[in-house]
Amino acid sequence: MPASRTVFAAAHVVADPNAANNAQGAPAVVDWDATLAFRHRLWSLGLGIADAMDTAQRGMGLDWAATKELIRRSGAEAQTVGGLVCCGVGTDQLPGAPTAPYSLAEIGDAYEGQLEVVEQAGALPVLMCSRALASSARGAEDYAEVYARIIGQASSPVILHWLGDMFDPALKGYWGSADLDVATESVLAIIDEHAAKIDGIKVSLLDADREIALRRRLPEGVRLYTGDDFNFPELIAGDEQGFSHALLGIFVRAARRGRRGRIPRRARPAGPAGAAHLRGADAVLQDRRRVPRVPVGLSGALQNGRRPGDRPRPRASDEAVRDGRGRRDPPGRRSGRGALQGVLT
Repeated sequence: MPASRTVFAAAHVVADPNAANNAQGAPAVVDWDATLAFRHRLWSLGLGIADAMDTAQRGMGLDWAATKELIRRSGAEAQTVGGLVCCGVGTDQLPGAPTAPYSLAEIGDAYEGQLEVVEQAGALPVLMCSRALASSARGAEDYAEVYARIIGQASSPVILHWLGDMFDPALKGYWGSADLDVATESVLAIIDEHAAKIDGIKVSLLDADREIALRRRLPEGVRLYTGDDFNFPELIAGDEQGFSHALLGIFVRAARRGRRGRIPRRARPAGPAGAAHLRGADAVLQDRRRVPRVPVGLSGALQNGRRPGDRPRPRASDEAVRDGRGRRDPPGRRSGRGALQGVLT
């Protein structure tokens, strides 16, 4: 089994605090210096960046004009440091979507317009779910038609995206059915037909068993990127039959750590499985000759954000919280050791 994972952090953008009307529904005004500095921080930790995504950015009010500028700037900055970046390709520039009816041709045109922007920026395209397509498609055949067109138009492999309706109710019934078993067969048919042009699929269904079952049926060479905020540690760790890579917003927490993200001795790949330039004591999470990675080994099963043997810490009293006094960590312990740190260290 390979000794590493590919990990994208879905980083938020920083709103310009001096903008007078930076509000939902208004054109977004972004603090580009702070936004790009945050991405450089994540690249320095060995993480890839997922930009122009739905729940992290577009769903938070980033309009297409600002999204297009984000793609352009992030792609340019990534090239200066050799950082990995993927960017969302959607149809949200269509006015009135998803309530306004659109033909499959119009939806395909919208996808292609955004695909061109992402490819010109040098980013890996992520074909996001389209509200317009969910509203207009009559069945699985319509999804197959649109995705065949866009995948065929792409100049290099793409990542598909399956965002469940628990994140966006407008996407209920995506891939042609509200029955997830039926929808799974539909998306697998698309992947099987275009496997050579598909890098992977990002799955955000919050169902670990379903994700594992889908992962085991993917064609060889097609990756599954988990978007499961609840079960990502065990999905990334994997089992004897495989593992998930990751595209998650939670990895932006790595930027808050006071030290660089290092691979500890217990998790560092050993022997032939580990590249020679990653075996040193100070190897960062990024394989700088290729792409960002996260080591295979977890320190153990993680439950409720704790490692094996950890005891629940007592809650701070209400008085202490009001006075700004938190609890002190036990000797040799530091706060913030949740599921994310279990993966990164």
